[in-house]
Amino acid sequence: MTDPHFFGYGSLVNLTTHDYAPARPAILHGWRRVWRTTDRRRAAFLTAVPAPGHAVEGMIAPVPGADWQALDTREAGYDRLPAPRVDHGLRADTTIAVYAIPAHHALPGPARPVLLSYLDVVVQGYARQFGAEGVARFFATTDGWGAVADDRAAPLYPRARRLDPAETALVDTHLAALGVPCVAPEDAGLADGLRRPAP
Repeated sequence: MTDPHFFGYGSLVNLTTHDYAPARPAILHGWRRVWRTTDRRRAAFLTAVPAPGHAVEGMIAPVPGADWQALDTREAGYDRLPAPRVDHGLRADTTIAVYAIPAHHALPGPARPVLLSYLDVVVQGYARQFGAEGVARFFATTDGWGAVADDRAAPLYPRARRLDPAETALVDTHLAALGVPCVAPEDAGLADGLRRPAP
């Protein structure tokens, strides 16, 4: 029996952030990638939402023995959902899951921005797997750009990676083209971490 696989469309595309292998390119049909916020975190994060006629480029990799515990822990804040329409080149009976945040979410903005250190990890993954053209497709097929918190000097994202100059330039050039405003992490209330305090 074939191990189940996950479909990654954000940080999971960056293969330096996990040990699931072998990973391969795939396309998830009927979904679109968006930035969203929830009451679980102070910063925005990527999710996928059902969107007929759209598709998301990403990577799939096996979950040996269907042991989802470590991946579910990594993707805390997301729900693991079936992803029935994936072009993957594997056996037709391969089960594939996608992580998406619950339905109650909102657009990011200056008070709940995208972490630049998180975006850097995602773009590095797309650059290394799909090249500069893949990065361009990532930006073109991602909605919900609100504001970005520039935390590169002191990354808040737990899986932050160092980018090479070309990768950094890709991120900065695309953000500038989109006109995404940049805020300081402390101005967004992120100085003391990402999770919201308990009520």
